[in-house]
Order: sequence, then structure tokens, then C-alpha cells
Amino acid sequence: MSGNLYVVGLGPGNSEMLTEQACKALADADVLCGYTVYVELVRPLFPEKETYTTAMRGEMDRCRWALETAAQGKNVALVCSGDAGVYGMASPVLELAGAYPQVSVEVVPGVTAALSGAAVLGAPLGHDFCVISLSDLLTPWALIEKRLQCAALGDFSLCLYNPASHKRKDHLQRAVDILLKAGKEKDTPCATVRNIARPGQEAQFYTLEALRSAPVDMFTTVFIGSSTTRQEGPWLITPRGYRNA
Repeated sequence: MSGNLYVVGLGPGNSEMLTEQACKALADADVLCGYTVYVELVRPLFPEKETYTTAMRGEMDRCRWALETAAQGKNVALVCSGDAGVYGMASPVLELAGAYPQVSVEVVPGVTAALSGAAVLGAPLGHDFCVISLSDLLTPWALIEKRLQCAALGDFSLCLYNPASHKRKDHLQRAVDILLKAGKEKDTPCATVRNIARPGQEAQFYTLEALRSAPVDMFTTVFIGSSTTRQEGPWLITPRGYRNA
């Protein structure tokens, strides 16, 4: 008899932001599987459970292991930060799942950084917005540049994931230059949130021009406003237009 594979979004890492559905999937699992850092976030909640971890860049092997283990009869929770379907493991699992028809796969949503970070800032995503990753490990930079240009032309608010890493120190600067060239105003309100819902959480506000030199790393999420976004005290607000209705 085959087991179940739950692809679980953990949210930003704080146990208070785990959904009830995620908690149930983790409790039902015999094995917790995932990138080492993410498994460690939930291991204290389930210290008795078997775990299987891999380092960064071992995504496909991790997904195959999870499917093979479920096919052998165990219930497996493959955990992801944020939401499993937003830059998470849901898509590679489902790409491979056809070879394991006996395994029941369930995707369990979580609170992605765009939403948890926006809540820290107020309502920067109150109207139409785009989420774009600046990592070019899997996406050519030319395509990222095109998406940034289109977002600027459409006057979307933006949420940028993966703005920098040890090897990608200038990607945010390059992104800001692209947005300015495509028509975003240099005084557009922006903000960064680091370590969302974790110890050391910190929010900083910028104009788009100043954002170019903002200190960011892989734990930072970047928010860039639209033409209607404004900062009021500690809040970043993008109105939907209710007051004008």
C-alpha cells in the first residue's frame, strides 16, 4: 500500500504562521523531508519524526526520494519555505509524479514572503502586483530583465524575491536601473523586509533611487510601489481606489 506525499508550505518560519492544514500534514507524516534549513524550522515541533535533508541545489533528488519513499508506503511531508507553489517544490514534484501513479500527492499552501512581508509594511500590494525572482540560476537574466520592464510599463507594484546572494551582489542595482529606464519614477516608495517573522526582523523604507544601494541578502524581500503607492508613517500603502468609488 502506497503512502501520501504532502508538499507543505511552512510560511516564513514562525510556527504561529503555519496553517492548520500544514500542521495536520506534518503531524500525519512519517518522514519530514526537505532542504536542511527548512526541516530544522519544524523539527522542534516533531522531534520524534524521521527526517531526510539535502543541501541547496539537490531539489530534484529530494523530490524523487520523497516520491520513492511514499511509494514504499510511508507518508512523507516535503517542506518548503513560504508557499510550496511559489518558487517551491510543488512544481518539480508534480513534474515527476507521473512516474509514481500509486502515490497520492497533496499540495499544502503556506504564507509566501510577498504576503507576510507586505503585512509587516502595511498594504504595499493593495492593488495589482507582480512577483519576480532576481535569481538567474534557473532563469536567464534577459528574461528577468524583460519581466521587470513589462512590470514597470504596466505600473504594477512589485515584490522581488532573491535580490542578492554571495555570487549575485549587484542584481538589485541592475533591477532598479531597468525599472528607472522603463519609466518608474525615482521617488517611488519602496521598502525591504529582512528575516520576515523570524528573530531580527527588520523593515527599511527607501525611494526607488535610494533602493539601488540598499543592503540586501537572500533573507531579504524587496517591495517597490506603483505610481499610487505612498508612505504614511510606518505604513506603505497602495490604494485600490475605494475612496474614489
